This record gives sequence, structure tokens and C-alpha cells, in this order.
Amino acid sequence: MRNLGFAIGTMETGPENAITDVPGILVGHSTLIRDEPEVVRTGITMVVPREDVWTDYVYAGSHVLNGDGEMTGLIWVAESGMLGSPIGITSTSQVGMVRDFLVAETYRLGVRGGFYLPVVGETWDGWLSTPSSFPLTPEHAAEALGSAASGPVAEGSVGGGTGMICHDFKAGIGTSSRIATSAGAPFTVGVLVQANYGSRPDLRVDGVPVGREIGYDVVPSAWREPPVGGSIIIVIATDAPLLPVQCRRLAQRATVGLARVGGYGHESSGDIFIAFSTGNHLGGAHDAPYPVTTLPLDSMDDLFHAAADATEEAIVNALCGATTMTGRAGHVAHALPLDTLVEVMGRHRTEDERS
Repeated sequence: MRNLGFAIGTMETGPENAITDVPGILVGHSTLIRDEPEVVRTGITMVVPREDVWTDYVYAGSHVLNGDGEMTGLIWVAESGMLGSPIGITSTSQVGMVRDFLVAETYRLGVRGGFYLPVVGETWDGWLSTPSSFPLTPEHAAEALGSAASGPVAEGSVGGGTGMICHDFKAGIGTSSRIATSAGAPFTVGVLVQANYGSRPDLRVDGVPVGREIGYDVVPSAWREPPVGGSIIIVIATDAPLLPVQCRRLAQRATVGLARVGGYGHESSGDIFIAFSTGNHLGGAHDAPYPVTTLPLDSMDDLFHAAADATEEAIVNALCGATTMTGRAGHVAHALPLDTLVEVMGRHRTEDERS
């Protein structure tokens, strides 16, 4: 989005404007595109809270806006307040395989007291892909995990976002970050989304009704009958030292950013958010106390603001980063036309200035 000259809010971003701006966080993708023997447009994305997360857990919390979706392991996250493995994001039909891969990885690494209830989220890519073929394998999960790195994050039709559609445009993975000040210190809040929800008329970009401006006469619908549901997975990370309850509160603020773009948590939508903090180290000896620090509850507002703005921009980046894709049964998901987006945004800015 920023390459087009637009930005969400006024807060500063990290150097990559990505979830990897939070120190230690890694992201990797595995993308699978093929036409034989079945048409496949799918993949896996892995978010690694830190390289040694298997033995040095992070505090975490989650929030569900509407629950017609899946994210494994959330019961234990709620019970323990901790996350001890990478977060996988993939297609609906392959959640179990990715979850099993992460459990097997715990055993392969020989982790004592391993985290056997990993977190894996999903959105449905069955309009462009063939989920019944179960094309992803543990080798693809290993590729996503093995490629996880810091620095720039590929966006759009990659990894778990390969076959996803958002607001009736091709979309997928998006990310963004913000620098927040809490208790007098700077902290980074990073967001990564897998966006696969929403209807065209509801789409807004920085408050501009882009979906209503770019009608079906300009860009055809991807759907024969446009749905009102869909799903989105949102991962929020921060290096601010937060307790589990504070992580849960941070996860809730993804709702604000989602609503700004045009997400309403429709009946058939799976809107599932998880937030984690790398500000404490929960590994080491299992038979001795370890020190924990936390921010005062009344210093969270800037973090909340950062999470909302970064979520909003990450969703728009998922749209801006995607390209038109033809998939199963000849279905075509058209990309958001960036030249038209620039024209619409510019025109509304001019009208606002005149008013």
C-alpha cells in the first residue's frame, strides 16, 4: 500500500513494515501451484515467535470474533497462557496435517516436556483449489518452517494465502507493523493476516469506499453468487512484556482494524485472532521460578492503537500484493487494480480537501 503513496494512520512502522520487525520473529512460506492431476492453488505459512520457541515459550492470548473456523491449540493457550511452537496457517482441509507435522517436529527435536498442542489456523481456498485432493504433505510444512526468516515477508498469493479471496478480489497474506510507546519505552507491534473474507461493496481503504467505487462492471466478481462470509486469521506479535490476559486484550483489537476495512464477522466467517509477546522468557529449568516483567494495564492504549492500525494495513497489503489467479473449474479471482485504486483514493482525497 505504501508503495502507492498511501498509509494507514500516523504511527511509525518498523523498517520492513512487517511482523518480522518484532525482533526474533521469523516467517516462512510453502506455495503449491499445479494443474495436474488436480488444479491446486494452496500452501502453508509458518510464523515462528523465536527460533528456540520449542523450549523458550512466549505468553499468548486469543480472541474469536466469529467462530466458523478452526485454530487448533487455543484451549491450551487459554489454560496455560503460553505458546511453545510455531504458528501454522493453511487451508481448511489441511489443518490436521500441519498440526501433526508440528507435533512430530517436537518429538524429532527431542524437546523435554514438549508443546504437543500447536496452533494451526485455516481459511478455505476451495473456490480456486481442490481441497479434496489433500495436496499438501509434511514436506511442504517442513519447507515453510525451514524457510522461515527475518526481514521482508512475501505478501499476496503465497503460502497459506495462495488460494484466498478477500472482498471479492484476489488476496492472501499481508503484514504490517507499528512502533508504539508504552510506559515511556518503544515497542514494536507486528501483524500478519491470511485474508479470505468479505464482500466487494463493504471494502474500505483508509475510509474510502473503494469496493463501491470499483464495481462489477470494472472488475468481474470471482464468485457466481458472492458470499457474505469467509474467514480471516490474524496473528499479532509484540516485544512489549505482556501477560496472557494482556495478550488476549491485544488480540481483541484486531477487530477494530478488520472492521475498518469492512469485516463484520458474518455468520459463516471464521475470524480468529492470536497475539503473543516475546518480552518474557519462559524456558529454562522446569523446577525453579523464572522472573517475569509486565507493563502496567493503564499503559496499553498505544499498543491497542498500533494493533488496530497494523491489522488494517496488513489486510490492504494482502490485497495490493496479490495478482489475478485462475483456478479450479476456470474460476478467476481478479486482483485489485492498483491504478484504479490510486485514482479512487486520489479523487476522494481531493474531494475531502475541497469540503
